[in-house]
Amino acid sequence: MRKFNIRKVLDGLTAGSSSSSSASSSSQQQQTATRENDVQETLQSEHFQLCKTVRHGFPYQPSALAFDPVQKILGIGTQTGALRLFGRPGVECYCQHDSGAAVIQLQFLINEGALVSALADDTIHLWNLRQKRPAILHSLKFNRERITFCHLPFQSKWLYVGTERGNIHIVNVESFTLSGYVIMWNKAIELSSKSHPGPVVHISDNPMDEGKLLIGFESGTVALWDLKSKKADYRYTHDEAIHSVAWHHEGKQFICSHSDGTLTIWNVKNPTKPLQTITPHGKQVKDGKKPEPCKPILKVEYKTTRVGEPFIILSGGLSYDTVGRRPCLTVMHGKSTAVLEMDYSIVDFLTLCETPYPNDFQEPYAVVVLLEKDLVLIDLAQNGYPIFENPYPLSIHESPVTCCEYFADCPGDLIPALYSVGARQKRQGYSKKEWPINGGNWGLVTRSYPEIIITGHADGSIKFWDASAITLQVLYKLKTAKVFEKSRNKDDRPSTDIVDEDPYAIQIISWCPESRMLCIAGVSAHVIVYRFSKQEVTTEVIPMLEVRLLYEINYIDSPDPEQVPPLPTPGTGSNPQSIAPQSHPSTSSSSSDGLRDNVPCLRVKNSPLKQSSGYQVELVIQLVWVSGEPPQQITSLAVNSSYGLVVFGNCNGIAMVDYIQKTTLLNLGTIELYGSNDPYRREPRSPRKSRQPSGAGLCDINEGTTVQEDRCKSPTSGSGSPNNSDDDQKMNNFIEKAKMSRKLSLPTELKPELDVRDNSFSRSRSSSVTSIDKESREAISALHFCETFTRKADTAPSPCLWVGTTLGTVLVVALNLPPGGEQRLLQPVIVSPSGTILRLKGAILRMAFLDTTGSLVPPAYEPWREPNVPEDKEEKEKLKKRRPVSVSPSSSQEISENQYAVICSEKQAKVISLPSQNCTYKQNITETSFVLRGDIVALSNSICLACFCANGHIMTFSLPSLRPLLDVYYLPLTNMRIARTFCFTNNGQALYLVSPTEIQRITYSQETCENLQEMLGELFTPVETPEAPNRGFFKGLFGGGAQSLDREELFGESVAGKASRSLAQHIPGPGGIEGVKGAASGVICELARARLALDERGQKLGELEDRSAAMLASADSFSKHAHEMMLKYKDKKWYQF
Repeated sequence: MRKFNIRKVLDGLTAGSSSSSSASSSSQQQQTATRENDVQETLQSEHFQLCKTVRHGFPYQPSALAFDPVQKILGIGTQTGALRLFGRPGVECYCQHDSGAAVIQLQFLINEGALVSALADDTIHLWNLRQKRPAILHSLKFNRERITFCHLPFQSKWLYVGTERGNIHIVNVESFTLSGYVIMWNKAIELSSKSHPGPVVHISDNPMDEGKLLIGFESGTVALWDLKSKKADYRYTHDEAIHSVAWHHEGKQFICSHSDGTLTIWNVKNPTKPLQTITPHGKQVKDGKKPEPCKPILKVEYKTTRVGEPFIILSGGLSYDTVGRRPCLTVMHGKSTAVLEMDYSIVDFLTLCETPYPNDFQEPYAVVVLLEKDLVLIDLAQNGYPIFENPYPLSIHESPVTCCEYFADCPGDLIPALYSVGARQKRQGYSKKEWPINGGNWGLVTRSYPEIIITGHADGSIKFWDASAITLQVLYKLKTAKVFEKSRNKDDRPSTDIVDEDPYAIQIISWCPESRMLCIAGVSAHVIVYRFSKQEVTTEVIPMLEVRLLYEINYIDSPDPEQVPPLPTPGTGSNPQSIAPQSHPSTSSSSSDGLRDNVPCLRVKNSPLKQSSGYQVELVIQLVWVSGEPPQQITSLAVNSSYGLVVFGNCNGIAMVDYIQKTTLLNLGTIELYGSNDPYRREPRSPRKSRQPSGAGLCDINEGTTVQEDRCKSPTSGSGSPNNSDDDQKMNNFIEKAKMSRKLSLPTELKPELDVRDNSFSRSRSSSVTSIDKESREAISALHFCETFTRKADTAPSPCLWVGTTLGTVLVVALNLPPGGEQRLLQPVIVSPSGTILRLKGAILRMAFLDTTGSLVPPAYEPWREPNVPEDKEEKEKLKKRRPVSVSPSSSQEISENQYAVICSEKQAKVISLPSQNCTYKQNITETSFVLRGDIVALSNSICLACFCANGHIMTFSLPSLRPLLDVYYLPLTNMRIARTFCFTNNGQALYLVSPTEIQRITYSQETCENLQEMLGELFTPVETPEAPNRGFFKGLFGGGAQSLDREELFGESVAGKASRSLAQHIPGPGGIEGVKGAASGVICELARARLALDERGQKLGELEDRSAAMLASADSFSKHAHEMMLKYKDKKWYQF
């Protein structure tokens, strides 16, 4: 066979480097020139730029929490060094510490537009939040001591940093330099103490006296340090280790939480013993015995109210005998104790209070609870402590995401339709109050268009998200598992299951936004077709089809034409039984061996199914076991509303179903699609002849991962000779897994060891994959319905299906559809392979069609209409006459080349003229890697091909000429999640799952990159700090109010001296234009604040002037009255009064 002529030519200079057609080079060049004249390509390299836009979802592996009570901004730090900031719904921000070290603590500079983060690598960073993309201004790296706790008093510039050695250092947050003032552990504790008190676990200043610092050590010792006299005033010792400390706002009492599940309340001036010891979850023990120990209370907060009892809020502290009980937050208010169970472990919590001042009544109104996989906000003001409805898109990972699709520029009525059906699914019982975290401002939306993200999940659910204008909001949730019978326990689970867990997991989603038809393929080799309806219906019997699809082959040493199966005749298309390949043994012979046969993996419910408005089941299709062989997982799927067809394929073959008539139209092994044109010289054989051992289930992939795969070789190089290039030999097992991950996908769980299951692929492979490296397994990897030229001799386009395989072959199947209306319900659809075969290097990923102007020819579709409303006669007449909606080819009928087929494989892309089937353009995308995802997308009123490679490169090519426009190294393939979820869409948008809980959106459009700054929300807004609490007349008179402290005098260089240079190293923050923009916006904010302050000051001065005038008038009146009295009684004697 003739080889490809691969020439090393510079990218962009090859208009048509080689062709698989037999046309001469001169005619090829002439055709190329003609094509270039016909299609005016407008996209240039300057239209492309790659940048991250926004990150949605719950912060993965959270570790720290902070809140600014004036700005109303919430900050969350993670174990991977990420920082997520949340304001009002729609105002979110993601930042990343370069080191990737875990965030151990966050502290807002309240109402200053800044944040301090402390990391596990002993660095502290100052973030500027006065710019749309926050940046680090200063960093300080501690060299000799490990950071354990930080405290920044309200309206102070001096940050206390506690260390593992028990010392406390003081940092100036303006200059990020260390003060010479150090509190050494040996001075803070009793001199007589023989042991080290342990790391610092708490630092706070007395709410009423800034000069007194409360220091908690892990061992149980607490010291009240006098900053001025540099000595400890009091020391409080307890047997149990301390986890946290909290003050009463009057500064006379504080509370400690301990490792034995107790709380101790201490009077500041009585260090000998605690005033009170409480065991919130301890059993009541009589006779004065010590209660049984409980689990540690990890954190406690003590919040006061003007009216009523104070709140004591704590996490942990449950008794040890409550095995299996969920994590709890306990709210103690007076005599009542409420135990609030959480779904996940509590990482941290904060009480939201009305005042930022620690020396005032706190008036708590809510508690923010940061869980391992959720964020909960509890309303303290309502009875029963209801939770607030969370407006952030944090439920992406409610069940692990297994696949996702992204649709930009959808029909305008789609989002309102999905929202209206989704609104009925909302839970009840939430707090009636508004979400209290409402800081920041939304960005300007310069140009918005409807965007929808669909996520498929491990539990079989599908979520539709509104992703317009860089926000994310859940619209509607569909549970696909409800059509199946659920096994109540493991013993009851049918032995037909081919996966141990998550049998309903979604693998592939095929959706037509115009017709609203939805089709999903699941891991148990099942396909479900859904229609959208706004009406509720009850389906008495769920429509179901079972398809028997298993086909294996042998290589033929000496070809025997009698054993090659004939092509099916067009007339047999409507009978599913007659299509079954002859290699399948009969059911009776299989059952006599005791092998499982003709049974699906899941049981469809046989009782009536009530279907609420939204997506409703049209048809359930299941592949069945054949002679003890489980059905193989589905690798590709397509649905077409205009034709009423759904098609799917796996490594055995292809099946097409008419979902209107509920019949199987096509059921062929992949080889049968070739007919006599099979280049690999294979023959069908019974699977019983050399059936794989029954033990080789989904977990057995060792053989497939250790044998080098050959499917990237040139398909025209012969039937079995591999292409032994160095590049192919270098591909490791990880890359082989990644290839299959794109086609046979299942997720990782939301576990810290998330990639263990992902890398082993134990749940997402079938026994067929063990031999995928051998060319005996040719999986269907791409399917595309279209109206185009089926054969070279065609003069007009007709409906057909293009099929792509993992061996780089494209086969065309012709569709003969009956007329619309009632005839469509009665007459069969006739399906027949056309004999047209095209070849590329590498597995086929994507196909699309262009007209002669270079515009995309979308597949035909039927516009959506309500299916559950009876139609009148006029509507029926219209339906009879209606033809499928499709964009017709260019009107210039003189040219014989009416369309272009764009085909993208793992290795290359080709543009083929139709109907002549000449290869007009070709581009070798990658030699050393392979393409994971390729999409033909619209951008700037033009079309391009966008590709994401396993080597981390994102590339775009013009169409139809395949000129390289963008090639940027963006993201190496580090795990299968990225391979499984990366997708491009129109208008330069793309996304992937960056962690099990978060979606990262990116853009490759230069215009979007330019407008991004305006579209992003602002975290910082000028807000006046609330007034300090009034000290009151008597407190002012007798000195009972809060005592202030001149920290500058104590900690400044002139008094305290300089800190040791070796102790910590100052690192200036990164500069750049973003910092300049942020500084500019910061200056504007400062001006606004200054103006606001001036207005306030003017108003206060005016009020003061009025009061002064009133007092003057009152004094004058009093003087007059006194003078009159004096005159009246001046001359009278005492006895005359």
